Amino acid sequence: GDQLTLWTSNQMIAWSVGDIAETLGLPKEKVRLISPYIGGGFGGKLFIRADAILAALGARMAGRPVKVALARPQVANNTTHRPATIQRIRMGATADGKLTAIAHEGWSGNLAEGKVEVAAQPSQLLYAAQNRLVTMRLSPLDLPEGNSMRAPGEAPGLMALEIAMDEMAEQLKLDPVQFRILNDTQVDPVKTERPFSQRRLIECLQTGAEKFGWDKRNAKPGSRREGRWLIGMGVGAAIRNNLLMKSGARVRLERDGKITVETDMTDIGTGSYTIIAQTAAEMMGVGIDDVVVRLGDSNFPVSAGSGGQFGGNCSTAGVYAACVKLREAIAGKLGMAADQAEFVDGQVRVGGKTVALREAAKNGEVVAEDSIEFADLEKQYQQSTFGAHFVEVAVDAATGEVRVRRMLAVCAAGRILNPKAARSQVIGAMTMGVGAALMEELAVDKKLGFFVNHDLAGYEVPVHADIPHQEVIFLDETDPISSPMKAKGVGELGICGVSAALANAIYNATGARVREYPITLDKILDSLPAMI
Repeated sequence: GDQLTLWTSNQMIAWSVGDIAETLGLPKEKVRLISPYIGGGFGGKLFIRADAILAALGARMAGRPVKVALARPQVANNTTHRPATIQRIRMGATADGKLTAIAHEGWSGNLAEGKVEVAAQPSQLLYAAQNRLVTMRLSPLDLPEGNSMRAPGEAPGLMALEIAMDEMAEQLKLDPVQFRILNDTQVDPVKTERPFSQRRLIECLQTGAEKFGWDKRNAKPGSRREGRWLIGMGVGAAIRNNLLMKSGARVRLERDGKITVETDMTDIGTGSYTIIAQTAAEMMGVGIDDVVVRLGDSNFPVSAGSGGQFGGNCSTAGVYAACVKLREAIAGKLGMAADQAEFVDGQVRVGGKTVALREAAKNGEVVAEDSIEFADLEKQYQQSTFGAHFVEVAVDAATGEVRVRRMLAVCAAGRILNPKAARSQVIGAMTMGVGAALMEELAVDKKLGFFVNHDLAGYEVPVHADIPHQEVIFLDETDPISSPMKAKGVGELGICGVSAALANAIYNATGARVREYPITLDKILDSLPAMI
């Protein structure tokens, strides 16, 4: 009939329902989108793509279910990619290392009606400087759409900014870590009346330097050798804003005492099922095995969705809000004061009275639904997350081959809701940062306007042998301004800044300052020290 049910891999259910309805000329209530398990998303699945629309059109014409699958080359040329950027950075500083001016200009290519890649964005907030110019311009290109893919604009932006910071530190004869610390700020550099809710970049840098053995780094490029290998260390700072988005959930106490959570939140392999179950279990005083989590269905309450590292904090805050409402309903059913009730071990306690939680549902399930909203909180505080990346590389003195030896990320991102899942996000992002720095590059057919190396044979990504040792440290912190969870996002911090840290390590190893990614050996060879 006139009802569309679409199964697809999508990060933002409510956004996409609206897009599908508008594209097909349907009322929103006639569209149901189901995406309980996504696999990789990386921003490339924030929006609905042509394959889903083609399936819906095919089903409408055929009058029966239709499945559309894209071969790998079709994915590259028919979905989305990160746009290439050209970035120009200028800096001014006093002799003692205080930045007085930062200019960061970015150009990116996209369809004429597309958006710019916001690569210059981190220069608005990362370092103090009285004078700043930040611009981003679009160059219209007849290529597949450029959009969110493999992290936000901070990722390519910091690939340039953090090289420039190292070059400036060298001009000033300052240690790169110390130079960054000197230019820290606790307020928004543009709107100085607005403080950061929490900013521990200095501690990230200091902790990382100590743990990584930064004091053993020789500042003179090409001075440390181990046989045929030139050894170097590099550092890069990381920033990603903490985005707050309204998020809702429905929570149900079943007759058997189990808790069911329903929300259109998605799981892109980041652990949404787990942290939502943790939240509901803690709020309702039951074991995590007594919580059933149902995600990724547009019939469920609208959540923040997955992307930009906002999903974990916002979606769990929405579940928290729904659980508060459910606790009130349960206490009312049991004749208890909600503001005094404790929910522990499957029981509700007030003073000396204890009642099994399931008693509240003996005559039927108890349901509550609510959302978290953040009003104008962002106007009062600048909310960001911070990190520091340290990389050690070995470069073959004869061939210029680069091998990553070890990597460390130190992250300040509020309460870490699940350390194992968070670490997995960060090390995966660090690995993508290695790919961006050393090997990943799309080849464009300039006559026909498509990507030639559109499969995993021609588009190289890091494999296990490329990544020998990674370590992640989370600073022990909570941010009470951010949300009831006192958490922030963390996933993007793993990629933001890591590519520049690698480029800076290559320079420290060889004296080869490469400003064009990927840093392939042909860009290093001419600058290698003389063979000895």
